Amino acid sequence: MYNFVFQNPTKLIMGKGMISRLSQEIPAEKRIMITFGGGSVKKNGVYDQVKNALKDHYCVEFWGIEPNPSIETLRKAIALGKEEKIDFLLAVGGGSVIDGTKLISAGLLYAGDAWDLVVSDKRAANTIPLGTVLTLPATGSEMNGGAVISRYETKEKYAFSSNNPVFSILDPETTFTLPAHQIAAGIADTFVHVIEQYMTVTGVSRLMDRWSEGILQTLVEIAPKIRQNQHDYNLMADFMLSATMGLNGFVALGVPQDWATHMIGHELTALHGLTHGHTLAIVLSGTLRVLKASKGDKILQYGARVWDITEGSRDEKIEETINKTEEFFRSLGLTTRLSEEGIGDETINEIERRFNERGVAFGENGDVTGKVAKEILLTRK
Repeated sequence: MYNFVFQNPTKLIMGKGMISRLSQEIPAEKRIMITFGGGSVKKNGVYDQVKNALKDHYCVEFWGIEPNPSIETLRKAIALGKEEKIDFLLAVGGGSVIDGTKLISAGLLYAGDAWDLVVSDKRAANTIPLGTVLTLPATGSEMNGGAVISRYETKEKYAFSSNNPVFSILDPETTFTLPAHQIAAGIADTFVHVIEQYMTVTGVSRLMDRWSEGILQTLVEIAPKIRQNQHDYNLMADFMLSATMGLNGFVALGVPQDWATHMIGHELTALHGLTHGHTLAIVLSGTLRVLKASKGDKILQYGARVWDITEGSRDEKIEETINKTEEFFRSLGLTTRLSEEGIGDETINEIERRFNERGVAFGENGDVTGKVAKEILLTRK
C-alpha cells in the first residue's frame, strides 16, 4: 500500500425525510443561495421540502444549471450571489448542479473571471460554505471536492478542484421519479468511478480491492432490480450510497489510479453533449482492451471476483471479462459504440489532437497519450 493522507470533512445525512434537517445544518444568520437545475424538483416534492425547511432563512434562488454545467451559466449565478451578498450555498440536484455550485462558491470570493479558476491546476481553497441535497446519484460530487465545468463557446470541459460540501443530504425517495436513462447513466458513472481506482495492478491493497469489488458487485446485483422497480427504497438507498462511496476517496486510499476513460469521455461530452456516464460506458471496454498488457492481471482478478470467470486461457478470460462488462452496460439500456451515436473518425481525430495539443498523458502509467486515446476510440467504432 502506498503512503497517503486522507480527510473527508463532509457530513453525510442519509434517509427518508432528512431534508427537514436543513434548518439545523445551516446557521440562521446565513444568506443562502439555493441552486437548481431544471424543474424536476418541483414535480417530485423536493423543492417544497427544501423551502419549508428553510422558511425562516433568507434565501435567493438560482435556476438553470444544466447537465455538464457551463461557465456561461455559472457567471450569472456568481453575479447574483455577489449582488445578494450570499455567504452560504445549497445545491439541490444531481452532480451537475453540485459541480456548478462548487465553482460558484469559489467565484463569489474571486475578483476575476471564474473560468480562470477552472483552467488553473490549483485547488480553489478560498470558498464560501456549501451544502447539498442530492437527487441524482452518479458523480459522488456530494462527498468530494471535485467538479467538471464546461465552456460551451469553445466546446471544452475541464476538471476543477475545490472544497468539499459541508454536508450532503441523501433521501432515496428523491430518486423515484428519475428518467430511466439518467439512472442507467448514473449506475454506469458509479461503476466506472470505482474501476478507475481499481483497474490498475494487483497486490497493492487487499482491503481497497475488496472494498471496490464490493461496490461493483452491489451495482451488478441491484441494476436489473432497479430497472424493474425504481421505487424500491432499499435498492435506491444502495445505489445512492454506492455512488457516494465510489468517489469520496475511500477506495482510493494508498492505491494507484487510472482516469484515462474519464478524460476521453469528457471530450465526447464536450463535443457531442452525451451524458457523462454514457460516454464512460462507450469508452471503458476500449481502454481495457488496448491496455490489457499492463492491466491483464487485474482484469483477471476482476473477472473472477465480480463476474465469476475462472475457466479458459488467460486471453480467453480477459476477453470474456471485457465482454461481460460491455454487456452489463447494454443491459442498462445504454449504447456502447460510437457509431450508435453517430460519432466517427472526425471526433476521434479531434480528441487525439486535443490530447496532443495539451501535452497530456493519462493512466496509472502516464501512457495514455493522444495516440493511445485514438487507438482506444477506434476499438469503439
